[in-house]
Amino acid sequence: MPYLDYAASAPLRPEALAAMLPLLERPAANPSSQHGPGRAARAAVETAREQVAALVGAAPSQVVFTSGGTEADNLGVKGSVLAREPGARHLVASAVEHHAVLHAAEWAVAEAGGSLDLAPVDQAGRVDLDGLAAALRPGQTALVAVMAANNEVGTGQPVAGAAELAHQAGALLLCDAVQAAGSPGVDLAGDGVDLLALAAHKLGGPTGVGALVVRPGLDLHPLLHGGGQERGLRSGTMPAAALAGFGAAADLARAERASHGARLTRLRERLLAALLRAEPALVVNGDPGGDAGPPRRASLPGLLSLRFPGRRAEDLLLLLDRAGVACSSGSACASGAVSASHVLLAMGRGPAEARETIRFSLGWGSTEADVDETGAAIRDALAVLPASAALPEARDASSPAARDANSPAVHEAPAGGVR
Repeated sequence: MPYLDYAASAPLRPEALAAMLPLLERPAANPSSQHGPGRAARAAVETAREQVAALVGAAPSQVVFTSGGTEADNLGVKGSVLAREPGARHLVASAVEHHAVLHAAEWAVAEAGGSLDLAPVDQAGRVDLDGLAAALRPGQTALVAVMAANNEVGTGQPVAGAAELAHQAGALLLCDAVQAAGSPGVDLAGDGVDLLALAAHKLGGPTGVGALVVRPGLDLHPLLHGGGQERGLRSGTMPAAALAGFGAAADLARAERASHGARLTRLRERLLAALLRAEPALVVNGDPGGDAGPPRRASLPGLLSLRFPGRRAEDLLLLLDRAGVACSSGSACASGAVSASHVLLAMGRGPAEARETIRFSLGWGSTEADVDETGAAIRDALAVLPASAALPEARDASSPAARDANSPAVHEAPAGGVR
């Protein structure tokens, strides 16, 4: 069964499982305990901390383990805002950030007296640095959030440029690197990132663990209080076995970065060629061929966001699922939602166009056979699914709500309320 949904979650790597098993098979021990089993669990945690730090060019002391990327983003956003005085709790986020960032920012507006501006993106989904600069309020902006690469369309972001602008305004830069940490990779110090969010399961580690990498000297307000673990920033008993798997997956991702990225690029291009043969009218969303270097970062090598004009994504996905192909219509965190992708809307796509979009994502276990089977399944699905002239709009495109969702302008959420 071809699995092309690595952007949602990568299958557990055998090496990660091997690192976890010894800790799962021995009697449970708390890594904070002083006895022998506790010290062994602590040693596994610290080894994992070193491996995760090496993945992003950080020191082990900078790694704060969390329950995943969502908690890491929440700690970065809320912790930064709550550490600032009222009146200096302004946030700027790119319009295509993950909902873990955007909803945390909306919480800061509603519950912490904050305010929020969304920085616009271009048609490829890349942040407009001029628009970001215009949204900043020197002395008042606490945090700027720009992800390393977008999880829906794969476009790499100008993280270093955003960090420079943020620092000039006296703000921190939070980078959600959940998708990009493995390949093309991130450079915490080189990009000037203050806070970096990671998740194990995107790398082939287990679900339920992640990390926020924190630049030394930053003042963050903890969200969880208790035993004072993780330098008081994230209390709670650490899951040693899961963290061992996280570390093993991070170690593999770092070692295989160059070869893995090149292999995924070849598979992505093979898939795109097959799908273009099946449907010459398809449209590529984002910038899958984006090169590294200023002012852009390399895009995700294994991700393709494709629009099939005149076909609803849910119809295609149903046929692909019946054929044994696993892919998605966008972020898995938004599955079941009836609203169009906020990422595609921010890029200027209409609601109907967003409903025609499917995301294919490749990873460590992907093969040419997976790609070829997917191409054949798409061809067969398109043969039985005639294209319609137009799909019903999810809402009237002339309505204020639709105009607002598609507008490239910077949006502000007023203090004390969610926009």
